[in-house]
Amino acid sequence: MRNVLVLTVTLVLAVGMFWVYAGPSDGKMALKVGDEINACGCGTACPCQTISDREGTCGCGHKLVKAKVVKVGDGTADLQIGSDTRTFKTVGKFVCGCGGECCQTISQKAGKCGCGKELVAVK
Repeated sequence: MRNVLVLTVTLVLAVGMFWVYAGPSDGKMALKVGDEINACGCGTACPCQTISDREGTCGCGHKLVKAKVVKVGDGTADLQIGSDTRTFKTVGKFVCGCGGECCQTISQKAGKCGCGKELVAVK
């Protein structure tokens, strides 16, 4: 009986740790000047503002493009995309549901993340 109790407690703790580790992040992407990431390249009129560590498509359905961080502000980052510089929010309303060690995708609009899974709302 004691073995069953120990096994049950261990299993509950393991599952709990998995969900804490693999659950959605707080929606914040920590960037520093010089980082290279992938971002929505649709232009300033696009509301998704998707940024990710991985290549993929953004919430608006277009391919993410390579971008370089040129300035970091409070909750924002200026990204150089080609010859243009655009300001992106670094706190997303939606995040990759895979957890912090996956593609680190954040977006202001629901859709799919860089790894192809659905984005989930930040809690």
